[in-house]
Amino acid sequence: MREPSNTDNLRVGVTVEQYWHRVPGGTATSIHGTFLALRDHPELELIGVSARHGSLPEGLAPPIPVKELALPRLALYESWHALRWPKIEQATGPLDVVHATAIAVPPTKAPLVMTIHDLAFLADSTQATRHGNRFFRRGTELAKRHAQLVLVPSQATADECVAAGFDPERIRIVPWGVDQRVASSDEIAATRTRFNLERPYVLFVGTVEPRKNLGALVAAMRALEGQQTDLVLVGPDGWNEDLDSRLKVLEGSGIGVHRLGYQSADTLASLYGGAAVFCFPSLREGFGMPVLEAMAQGTPVVTSSGTATAEVGHGAAILVDPTDHTSLGEALYSVLTDAQLAADLAAKATQRAALYPWSRTAELTAAAYHEVLQ
Repeated sequence: MREPSNTDNLRVGVTVEQYWHRVPGGTATSIHGTFLALRDHPELELIGVSARHGSLPEGLAPPIPVKELALPRLALYESWHALRWPKIEQATGPLDVVHATAIAVPPTKAPLVMTIHDLAFLADSTQATRHGNRFFRRGTELAKRHAQLVLVPSQATADECVAAGFDPERIRIVPWGVDQRVASSDEIAATRTRFNLERPYVLFVGTVEPRKNLGALVAAMRALEGQQTDLVLVGPDGWNEDLDSRLKVLEGSGIGVHRLGYQSADTLASLYGGAAVFCFPSLREGFGMPVLEAMAQGTPVVTSSGTATAEVGHGAAILVDPTDHTSLGEALYSVLTDAQLAADLAAKATQRAALYPWSRTAELTAAAYHEVLQ
């Protein structure tokens, strides 16, 4: 058994570079929620490690102390994967455990815990650039070689890891959590007024990228012509998706489109709470945080079968084949026109979301830190 460096607490170095990504996405949200909940574990001393930035990121910022290594991100990642240098301890000093919270695998003297959010790039190489594919594949091989434990947010990702050659005995499922605070009616009304959302709306939240399957959602909206319904799209622009061209099919349909871009967590909660239905037809997810966030606000959900979103929404959402826009449109129409169905889904969504507190995520994460020291 490895002895901790301090008898009172464990010093855990955690990578936090996602906070500086142009599109932080679910990976940053997940580690942020985990770090906040780990405050209730006083035996842990978390130390964030980043590349050289010189300042904190705008918007979401790490809630733990952060130490910088000398290299900027691209050089640091390349050096970690090609040269296995510099060790993370150059920024932090001695550590008991290192937690790599994304696919960049730092060299370290300490036991390594690795989070793998998904392996979508293995199923579809178009989900990443040529450089990205090379980087992700190298990180996956290093994780198989060096990580004592691999944390995944869903059974779907666990299955992907096993198929990719990871030892199933080293995999631990650690689902993400969700903020359980429900937006008030006043907050929802104010947000609707702010964005001129006068009619019932179908909401999508996520980065604009091919994997999110927005083309199917736009096509499905044609089934709602005459329903006095709008489409609200929330999230930053990503890559390889011409959303303007896709939205042209809704011209003249009577369906209004509101593109709101990135929004804060508080505004997002109100947008979820005000939606008639939340639709997330993603082709592949490691977890599907927006589904859980919508359910936490008591919003009826239509989402994809065949990926991790089916696990999150199990029994509390309508699951459809995301490649079948006709079925997707029929599901949306049924929620919008059947008040009892919508009410039943809303009640089940609230109950389902209550099963995902951040405290459970933190407990399972802390247990992994202790396990690798045994």
